[in-house]
This record gives sequence, C-alpha cells and structure tokens, in this order.
Amino acid sequence: MTATRWNAVEPFFQFSLLALLASGYLAVVGSGYLDTPTAILTALGLLARALLCAGWLKLDLPQNVINAITIAYIGFWPVDYLYLSRDFLTATVHLVFFLAIVKILTARTDRDYFYVKIIAFLELLAASILSSSANYFLFLALFLFFGVATFAASEIRSAAARPGVIVRHTQRRLNTRLTGLTVFTVLGILALTGSLFFLLPRTARAAFQHFIPQRYHLPGFSNEVTLGQIGELKMRSTAVMHIRIINATAPMDVKWRGNALMQFDGKRWFNTAGSSEILRVEDGILRLATVEETLRRGPRISYEVAMQESTSDVLFLAGAPESVRIFVPRIIRTPSGSYRLGFGAPDRLRYIGYSILEVDGDPRYDGEPLSPLLREINLQLPPLDPRIAALARSLTANMLTDAQRARFLENYLRTHYAYTTELPRRETPDPVADFLFHRRKGHCEYFASALAVMLRSIGIPARVATGFQSGVYNPFSGWYLVRASDAHSWVEAWLPAKGWTTFDPTPPDPNQSGASLSTRLQLYLDAMQVFWQDWVLSYDLERQLNLAAQMEQSSRNFQLKWLDGSLTRLTARAKAGFAAAKHYSPRAALAVTLLAAVCLLGPFLWRRWLALIRVRRVQRGEASASDATLLYQRMLASLRRRGIEKPVWITPAEFARIVPDPQAAALLRDFTAAYNHLRFGHHAEAAPKLVQILDRLEQTHFPKQKPPRPAA
Repeated sequence: MTATRWNAVEPFFQFSLLALLASGYLAVVGSGYLDTPTAILTALGLLARALLCAGWLKLDLPQNVINAITIAYIGFWPVDYLYLSRDFLTATVHLVFFLAIVKILTARTDRDYFYVKIIAFLELLAASILSSSANYFLFLALFLFFGVATFAASEIRSAAARPGVIVRHTQRRLNTRLTGLTVFTVLGILALTGSLFFLLPRTARAAFQHFIPQRYHLPGFSNEVTLGQIGELKMRSTAVMHIRIINATAPMDVKWRGNALMQFDGKRWFNTAGSSEILRVEDGILRLATVEETLRRGPRISYEVAMQESTSDVLFLAGAPESVRIFVPRIIRTPSGSYRLGFGAPDRLRYIGYSILEVDGDPRYDGEPLSPLLREINLQLPPLDPRIAALARSLTANMLTDAQRARFLENYLRTHYAYTTELPRRETPDPVADFLFHRRKGHCEYFASALAVMLRSIGIPARVATGFQSGVYNPFSGWYLVRASDAHSWVEAWLPAKGWTTFDPTPPDPNQSGASLSTRLQLYLDAMQVFWQDWVLSYDLERQLNLAAQMEQSSRNFQLKWLDGSLTRLTARAKAGFAAAKHYSPRAALAVTLLAAVCLLGPFLWRRWLALIRVRRVQRGEASASDATLLYQRMLASLRRRGIEKPVWITPAEFARIVPDPQAAALLRDFTAAYNHLRFGHHAEAAPKLVQILDRLEQTHFPKQKPPRPAA
C-alpha cells in the first residue's frame, strides 16, 4: 500500500507542511527585512498551494521546466547580490524564498517534501538572525507546532508505504488524535526547554550579528540637520528606545537631549569640526561633572536607557548629566555639550545616566561668561528676511533683561502660531520667514529655528537642541516608550547668571490621541517587547547572575519571614482548625461521601452515558466501524450474564456456530453477519439491524449453558 493511497493522513500532512512553511515565512515578514515584492509573491505561492491541497487548482509543470527555472535563478543570485540587494543576507533570503515558492508549488514526491522542510527551517533560521521583535516567539511556537504535526504525519505515511503493511485506522478520529498528540508534544517540549532557557545565555545572535544590515537610521541627530528632517522623522511610529526612571514612580516630563547645533545657513543647522574631547571610561563609569558641580543643589534623576537597533551613536541624556554607567571604552564630548560614541558603537546600546534636572538655567553654571568664540558662533546669522529681526525687536522693545525677552518670544510663538506635522509643499529660499509670515504653522523644527534666529537677531546667543520629548509611559512595564514620532527640537539660549537655559516655543499637538483601546493594546504589546528585549535578546551572563542572586535573596527572605512567625501561625491555625472541624464535621462527612461516590461511580456512569449516546447514533444510521465493536462487546456481556461466554481463541463466526441453544445460535449468526457488514464492509445500513438483534437477544430467555470446548 503506497502513501498516496492512504487518504486518512494525507490531507493532514499536506496542510501541516504548508503551515510549517507559512510560519517560517511569517517569521521573516515579522522581522521587517523582507521586501514587499518578495513578501507578496511568497504569499501568493502559499495561497496557490493551499488551493492545490484543497483540490480547487490544478498545476502540473514538467520537471525539466522546474529545473531550468531553478538553475536560472541560482545564476541570477550574484546579480542580485552585487547590483540589486547589495547585501549577502538579503540576496540569500530572496533565493530561499524563490526556492520555497517553486518547491511548494511543484512538490509531489517524498524528496520534494524533504526539501520543503529544509526550506522552512532556513526561513526560521533567517528570522532568528534578522528579527528583534517579540512576535518571533509566536511564529517560533507555530513552527514548532506544525513541525511536530508534519513529522508525525510523515512517519505515518512512511510506515503505510512499506510493502506488506496493512493499516487499520478510524477515519473520523485520526486527525483529531494526531492534533492532540501534536499539542501534547509541543507543550512537553516547551516545558522541558523553559528551565534551560534561563540557564544558557544567548550567544548565537552575537555571532551572526555582522551579517545583519542596518535597517533603521536616525536622521536629525548628526552634526547636520536640514529643516524638515525632524518633521519626516516624526511621521514614523518606530520605537527608538525605552527609558526607565529609576528613582521616580510617577511619570515625568523630561527632554532627552541628543545634540545641539550652533551654526545656521538659512536652511540647515550644523556643527563644523571642532575640538572634541575624548573621555575614557573606567570600569564602566564615566564622570561628566566635577566634584564641585555634583555638590550643587537641584532635582536629580537616574534612568536606564535601552536603545533599539539604529545607526545613531548619540547618547540621549536628561538635564545636566553628572555621570553615566556604560560599557564602552571611550565617549566623545562635543563643544556643544553632547556626547557620542564614535566608531564601534555596540548593537542595542544600554546605559544608566545620572543627571541634575534644569529648573531655570544650567544647574552646573559657575558664573563664568560665555567664551568669545562660542558667543560669536552662537550669534552668527546668514542673510535672512529683515522682517525677522524687525519682528523680534518690536516684540521685545519694552523688555529690560535677556531672560524676559527670551520668555516673551517663546510665549509669543506658542500662542500665535499653530502646530502641524504637515511639511511645506514647496521649497522656499527662506524657510524661517515663510513660517513666520506666510504659513504660520509648522512642527517643532520651525518653531525652534524661528526662536533661535529671533534671539540671535537681538543679541542673545542661542542654539537648536535635538532629541526626544518624554515618550509614553507604559504602566504595564514601568518603562517609557520613545518612538520616532516623539522626536523634538527646542532652543538653548545663553543668559547671564543662568548659563544655557532651555526654551521650548512649540505649542502642544492638538491632534494628540488620548487613551483608547488600541493605545492600551499597543502598551501591552510594548510591555511584551520589553520583556523580550530584557530576557531574550539581551540575556547574557551578567543578567543570568543577577537573576540567580535575586532568586537566592528572595528565597532567603521568604525563609526568614516564615521562620519568624511560624510558631505563632501554627498555634493560631491549629485552634481555628479544631473549631472549624467541630462546626463543619457533618457537612464535611457528607462532602467526603459524595466525593467518594463520584470517584467510584463517575467513570462507570460516564462510560454508560457515552455508550448510550453511541447506540442512539447507531439507531439514526450514523454508525462507524468502531460502533460495531462496541455493540459486539455489549452482546458478549449480555450472553456472559446468561452463562454463555465466548472463548478468546475462536472467531465470531466460529462462536456463532458452536452455541448449543438453537434460538441463541440463530440470533447470534444474524448478529455476526450484520457485525461483519458494518465492521469490515463499512455498510452503515447494517447498524439498525445490529441494535434490533441485540434487543431480541437481551429479551430472549434460554437456559444457562456453556459452549463445548473445541476439539484439539
């Protein structure tokens, strides 16, 4: 009997194999690296295979055509690598998915099915290298489930295909049993590997990391930002980093400063190459403030930053940073007071910062005036519309101090201009003038640029700072989720007796969405993503040791607390127990009796109930081969009560011939004939006859006797 002739397991195998390949495909799609044309073509191939399995589509390509197409694409792979994708891993993923489409559409033999399994495994392996999202675990679980189902069905097909093998099965329940076996096996695998998961730090991703192309870049945090770049960044919802405030429980409104740009040419802010300072990190700690600065008063904050995958090497810090705990060899401090890593930035950067929050001016300001060079740089202006300076002078004509002038201009922009994320439809020669006198609306980049230019035009040194505004606090994880849409620009102005002071002229976004069901769902997903980052992708030896120490400390504390009050609790519980036993003993005895009755009679009653249901189903003509066996066993039990017992070594037909009582023998012969029709001939119309003969046997009275033993 060949595998294709045994149709009971074939549909289960075909759809399990298809789902196995689809789970690997979805894992790669979920990583975000698969390009749209490849994703669409593969999805269409999987859909076509599903139609083939269901019998709704016919496709029969000659083998030589299949081989020619495969060889042609293998020859195309170098072209894809060198000129189209220009990346080894991306071109290889394209090749794997092309082979997947070809094989899944043309698979006919066991060798083809074996290749499909290999391709599905390669898809999952590629996703494990590419994916950094928690949805990979879902697709991994699906792959494991359908993998077990596919290989179980493959073994059954292989056994059925062997010469001389007779396969007996229950057509209706085979797929159900295979599904149950798959679920049980997968749960067992997850239970066994769950404990090992936290015992073995992950190292394979680090080994393959250099194959992964950088897929996300943070514009706006380099030394050159063109007006509009921050606005383009705000249109994205990609997660950039997660931040946990260590010494605060309530959400805080904090600006995460990344860079400050001092020079402006009318369309872009930038920093020329200056005398940056290289700071050496010793034992993972870098002090950014002097001892005198750390003694100054002010609200302090400590926070942990977990960066996502990006090509930005900027450290995002709050307020005036005092120190940072980071495991890199060196950090570069720029003249504008920003910090970056330079070359060799690690993937998924994590660091802990300690800062003094600004109240009204730089908390580290020591009273020294701004150096002449920096004052000159932060006052330079290109040729601009003269109306900008005239507006700034007219608005601040009656102000006495620079602080009053800066605050008034900040408030003027916040109240007289509108916020929008829409970018200008056309490029203008003077974007700041166009914003102030024509559009009168824009995003933070235009507000910050307008304020900085206006401050410089009245003699106040100013620069544009870039970073992120707060983020969204996730109460389920305790971390702030900072997205690309949280990108922000503001102004830092130099004020006498205050130093660099923050001004934010951007009004609130009127279209900011509030709490909703979708928002809560996003927060749940983000909390799962944080757990995935902490305990899967970033799980290393240090985190493993910390986990072990925490578990040991928790166990010790539990034991101490338990021993301290154990005697008192035991005495009180003993007294309460005696009182409860005295009061509830009659009810407890009744409950124990009922429980014992259920345990003893429950299985028997359940079997009787199932038998009754099957008999009624047989009477309706909905019988199966297994129902014939059930009725035959019931018939033997009826005869056994009357003293007639079937020997185990004879067949049903032989038993019908050797029963001494003529009336019982006649009924038994009719019953055996109907039993054979239903059991082996699958004639459902024989089922009602079986029930009728069984009723007559149970109602007929004939003397108790035993059949003679057959002759040796």
